[in-house]
Amino acid sequence: MGDQSPSVSVCFFVFYLLIIFLHLAQVETKPQPKCPKEFLCNNRSIPTFPFTNKSLPDCGLFKLGCNVVSSSPPTLELDGKLYNTLALGEGDLVVLSDPVLSNHLKERSCDSFNWNSSTSFTNSPSISFEVPTAQFLFLFKCNLGSSHHRQQKIDDYFKGYKSYRKCKNFTLYYKENHHIIPRNKVPKDCSLVQLPFDNSTKSNDLFEELSPEIIFFWKLSEKCSKCHDRGGHCQTTSNNNFKCSEENSNMIGKQRKADVNGITRKTNKSSSKVKLILIIVLCSLALMIFMSLVVIFAHRHYKSSKLGGFSSFFSKQDVESSSKYLGVPIFSYSELQRVTNDFDPSKELGEGGFGTVYRGKLGDGREVAVKRLYERNCKRMEQFVNEIEILTRLRHRNLVTLYGCSSRNSRSLLLVYEYIPNGTLADHLHGKRAKHKSLTWPIRMNIAIETANALAYLHASDIIHRDVKTANILLDCNFTVKVADFGLSRLFPIDVTHVSTMPQGTPGYFDPEYYECYKLTDKSDVYSFGVVLMELISSLPAVNMDRDSHEINLANFAVNRILATTFDALVDPCLGFGTDSEVTRMTTSVAELAFRCLQPRKDSRPTMFDVLDTLLEIQGDESGFAKCSPSGELEEVSMKNKFATSPNSVIEKWICSTSTTRNSV
Repeated sequence: MGDQSPSVSVCFFVFYLLIIFLHLAQVETKPQPKCPKEFLCNNRSIPTFPFTNKSLPDCGLFKLGCNVVSSSPPTLELDGKLYNTLALGEGDLVVLSDPVLSNHLKERSCDSFNWNSSTSFTNSPSISFEVPTAQFLFLFKCNLGSSHHRQQKIDDYFKGYKSYRKCKNFTLYYKENHHIIPRNKVPKDCSLVQLPFDNSTKSNDLFEELSPEIIFFWKLSEKCSKCHDRGGHCQTTSNNNFKCSEENSNMIGKQRKADVNGITRKTNKSSSKVKLILIIVLCSLALMIFMSLVVIFAHRHYKSSKLGGFSSFFSKQDVESSSKYLGVPIFSYSELQRVTNDFDPSKELGEGGFGTVYRGKLGDGREVAVKRLYERNCKRMEQFVNEIEILTRLRHRNLVTLYGCSSRNSRSLLLVYEYIPNGTLADHLHGKRAKHKSLTWPIRMNIAIETANALAYLHASDIIHRDVKTANILLDCNFTVKVADFGLSRLFPIDVTHVSTMPQGTPGYFDPEYYECYKLTDKSDVYSFGVVLMELISSLPAVNMDRDSHEINLANFAVNRILATTFDALVDPCLGFGTDSEVTRMTTSVAELAFRCLQPRKDSRPTMFDVLDTLLEIQGDESGFAKCSPSGELEEVSMKNKFATSPNSVIEKWICSTSTTRNSV
């Protein structure tokens, strides 16, 4: 008890001051008006911020019009136009409907094409908007008059475009890939019109494809987020600058009006008294906290001196290395700075989308790869925490091992992984290591199986990787796969069919349906893995700007070769295609499996479990999934059903059902 008496007495005194302050604040101040956490609008419960209704204008940035008729959707005014609010999705997703355009489309009126929907909304210092252009149809609207020569000239100019000629005063031209902004120069007497369309509707009727619905995403500015967190209201001044107005601004205004009527003198006196008491209490509190720290410091200094010195108590490295964050050890910044030679560029292993990776060696002899995130902000912190949470709940021999991380308060956000010495699969296929020709076909087949094994394990654990690519597949000295980089991964609850998010990932590996509809599923990983299979077969990169414009993406290039059954133009000749019958059989079968994975709609793709089973069958291993998994892993995953159709039958089915050009992502 004697050792604890100084700190106990100080804490008691501080607690006593707090009680006095809270009592005085309760007596002397009036309750401040607050915004409710949610409000009722057309029988729908809506979170207050950033949404609000017209009766609470200071409680949000989106002012919804809540009608008496409960069946009608709330209205929302943006940039002077009134929309019906169909959905306030998870996080920052909003779905609107343009009522004027809706009426025009129902009546099949040519006035629809006079209504130019915006692909952007006006940003403010408090909030910004992102309206994906993939949801819009871009049309050339041409006033041709009665000149037949002019009509023929414009038709020739838009050769290859679809046309709509049922409007009296103009003709419309648009392309099959109508969500891509046309890059053509707009001819004279033609203007560009943009209208939302329903990408799930496939029809030759233009009005059937158009839709009055618009999707957009909102994002609060950092200033507005901080203002809202401390209880203020985000506002924009007359000169378009940001202003944080405190929650009691309305009360202050009322007090000023009361002052005009001569009744505020007592209020001002009471307010001054509260301010004085507040200053005295806060100063006393700060003084007592300082005194308590001095007492504790001196007490522990004295105690540690008796134990043989206090240097061990103040060793920051020892404190940090003995603690954990989210279940993994914390390394001090100074230690990681030392093992990477102050993040020496000569120690760089590579750069990813979110950080640079350096090689280092810990004091215990372990070689490590230290990933240093590019900057400290909310987005990087989210990726930092996400990767740690994902990797701490997983254990698989084909996933990279996380050794630890830096403190969240460290100068930089750092992640420490096991060092994988043999580079990435991308390096060996078409990078600086490709010249060694070390990836024979049997090695490539094992890489495909081990990668599929790791992804099947993730999906069984309700996790979507979301950035599957050859640059994230590491190889050790025995060419064993280690899948890495989980910064974009998402936990995927088993009771939902998809998660609505903005598309993120790497060009060339994007799932086209995810890119168009913003619906992330485990089949998005299957599509990306299909691109990886094509890279293993061809040794070509996922994106090559030197190829024809419609084949810049390897997915399009490979699919076209498979549809033409010209496998010899796809498969890397160094693998022995055409000369080794077994290699020819296996590469052809893997190409057909990749073809299934690359189908435009997710429902037509196999699951990752089916992909793994098929790869094992192609390799000639009939024992299936269990043999490929390490002991004790994925015990809850049973063997999935084999494909019911042959590769060739799937190709024939796709040829018959596909009438549009694949989207380039």
